Amino acid sequence: MSNPHVLVVDDEADIRALIKDILADESYGVTVAANAAEARQARAARKFDLILLDIWMPDTDGITLLREWSEGGELNCPVVIMSGHGTVDTAVEATRLGAFDFVEKPLSLAKLLRTVEAALESAGKQSKAARNLLPSLLAPVGRSALMQGLRERVQQYARHDGSVLMSGEPGTGRGAFARYMHGLSRRADEPLTTLTAASITDANCEEQLLGSEHGGEVIAGAFERASGGTLVIDELSDLGPEAQKVLFGVLESGAYTRIGGTRPIKINARIVATVGTEYEARIVAGELRRDLVSHLSELSLRVPPLREYAEDVPELLTYYVDKLVDSEGLTFRRFSVAAQNRLRNYPWPDNVRELKNLVRRLLLTGSGDDISLEEVESEISSAAPVDEPLVKQDLLALPLREAREQFERTYLQQQLVLCGGKVGQLAKRVGMERTHLYRKLRSLGVDFKSVGSDD
Repeated sequence: MSNPHVLVVDDEADIRALIKDILADESYGVTVAANAAEARQARAARKFDLILLDIWMPDTDGITLLREWSEGGELNCPVVIMSGHGTVDTAVEATRLGAFDFVEKPLSLAKLLRTVEAALESAGKQSKAARNLLPSLLAPVGRSALMQGLRERVQQYARHDGSVLMSGEPGTGRGAFARYMHGLSRRADEPLTTLTAASITDANCEEQLLGSEHGGEVIAGAFERASGGTLVIDELSDLGPEAQKVLFGVLESGAYTRIGGTRPIKINARIVATVGTEYEARIVAGELRRDLVSHLSELSLRVPPLREYAEDVPELLTYYVDKLVDSEGLTFRRFSVAAQNRLRNYPWPDNVRELKNLVRRLLLTGSGDDISLEEVESEISSAAPVDEPLVKQDLLALPLREAREQFERTYLQQQLVLCGGKVGQLAKRVGMERTHLYRKLRSLGVDFKSVGSDD
C-alpha cells in the first residue's frame, strides 16, 4: 500500500517548503500549491488523502475554496485549516463545511504531525477538535497576568448558566469576552444574539424583547432568537424606564408571552449584560433599576481598560496588523521598537477599539516597511482632550512644564473634592503651607470657592 499523499496549499513559499520537508521526512507524499488555482489543478491531476489549506490567500481564500469543494461534492478527503488569527465567522463556517481540524500559525510542527496522523486515521470524519478550537480563536489577546487571570475567570463562568454583568469602559472588548464565554459554554453551537440597548425604545421594547404573533405570523423577539444560546444586552444603561420594566418582569418570571399571544414561553437563553464603569452612579440617580442589575449580576466581570495591561500593547499591535492585512487587504507594515514603546506609555482613552483604529489608519496612510515613532506621534498628538480624567491624558505628548501643570491641576482638583472644598484640610492632606497652596490654586486656575467653603 502506498504512503498517504498530502496537498499543501499556502501562498507563503517558506511555509510550503517547511511543511513539505517535514512531511517528506515522515514518508508522506507531498504536493504543494501556492494558490487556489494551483490547488484545483493539483486535485484534477490526482487524488489526495489529506489537504492542508491556508485561509488567507491572494486569489481565492481558503474558506471559499473549501466551500467550492464541499458544495460541489468534491470533498473526498479530510481538510485541515491553517490559520493565524481566525475569526468566529471563519471558524464556524470552516467547521460547517467539513474541515477536520485547525492548526494555528505560527505552526507547531509536533501538533501539525499529530493532526495529520489523526486526520488520516479518521478517514475524513470531522474531528471534535475543530469545534473545541473555536474558543481559542476567539480568546482575547494578551499574555499579561491581568489578561490571563481574566480569561481564566471567563473559562470558569462558561461552565455555569447564570447571568453575567460585564462592566468596563467603552472600547475595552466586553463583547469579545462575551463571545469567548459563549464559545466555551455548552451553548456554543446555539445562537449568540446581541441586542443594542440604544436601539430599544419604550414604544417598541415589548415587540423587540418579546416578539409578536398576528394571524399565524410570528415575529421572534430577542429572547426567542437567542433560544438555546446566549443573549448579550449591550450597554444596559441605555434602556429606558419601560424597557427596563419589561426586561425585569421577564427575568423575574422566567418566561415571556409574545404580543398577541396567549402561551407563556420559558426563557432558554443565558443573559450577559454590559454596563459602563459608572453604572452604580446611574442606579443612585434613578436612571437604572437596582433590582434589574441585581438580577443580571449573578456573576460579575470587570473588563479592565487597556492602560492597566499596557505590557500587552506590542502583542495587540501585531495582532491587529495581521488581522487587518488579512481581512481588509491592507499593506503589511511593522511597528518600530520606538513606536511600540511610545504606545505602551500612551493612556488609550478609548481602549482596544482606539488601538485597532490607530493601526488601520497607519496601514492605510503610511508608507515604508516600518511604522516610525514620528508617524505615531502625529496620529496621537490630539487624541485626548484636556478635560479627560488624568489617567486618560497623554502627558508624554506635552512639554514638561505643561505636563507638570496639568498633573498638579488635576491632582489638586480631585484632592479638593475629597476634602469637601476645604483648603485647610487640603493643605494638611497634600503637605503644603496654606498661603503657598492658595497661590498654587490660583496660578493653576483651580476654583476652590465653587467646590465648597474653607474651614
